[in-house]
Amino acid sequence: MEYFRKMRGTTQSPPRVGVTEVVWSWVGAFVGIALVGLIGAAFVDRLGQGLLIGSFGATAVLVYGAVRSPLAQPRNVLGGHVISAVIGVCAYQVFGDAVWLSAAVAVSTAIAAMHVTKTLHPPGGATALIAVIGGDSVHSLGYMYALLPVGFGAAVLLAVAVLVNNIPKSRRYPEFWF
Repeated sequence: MEYFRKMRGTTQSPPRVGVTEVVWSWVGAFVGIALVGLIGAAFVDRLGQGLLIGSFGATAVLVYGAVRSPLAQPRNVLGGHVISAVIGVCAYQVFGDAVWLSAAVAVSTAIAAMHVTKTLHPPGGATALIAVIGGDSVHSLGYMYALLPVGFGAAVLLAVAVLVNNIPKSRRYPEFWF
C-alpha cells in the first residue's frame, strides 16, 4: 500500500509565474533559437549538416523559463549535452543495427554519466537519442556531432541566456558556473 500512496504526491502545483517572467522567457527563447537557426543557415547548413536539434527546444525551456533550476546551469547544459552526444555516438557505433538496443543504451548510459559528472540536463537524454535515431546526416558526423551541432549550439544558447536573463532586475543567470 505504501508503494501506491507515494504516487499521490506530497505538494501542490507551483504558483503561476507573472507576465514579466513569461515575456522574458519568450524573448530569451526566441533570440536563442533564432540565433542558433540563423548561424546554422548562414554557415553550418552549407557544410551539409544542421545546427538545430530537437533537444535544444527543451534546453530553451530550462535556460530561459527555469533559470534558477540546477538543471539549467551552464555546467549542466554544456556538459550534459556534450557527454550525452559522445555516449549516443558510441552506442550507435556499437549497437547500431539494433536501434532499440542502441537507443536504450545511449539514453540510460547518458543519464548515469550525467549523474556521475554532476551535469544532469534532461535534454541530454534527447541528444543521446538523436545520435542513434538521427539518420545518415547525424551518423555521418560521428564524434563531430558532439562538437557541431551539439557543443556549439548549446554554447550559443548559453551565451544568449547569460545576456538576456540578466537584463531585467528580477532575473539572474547563472546561479553557478561549475
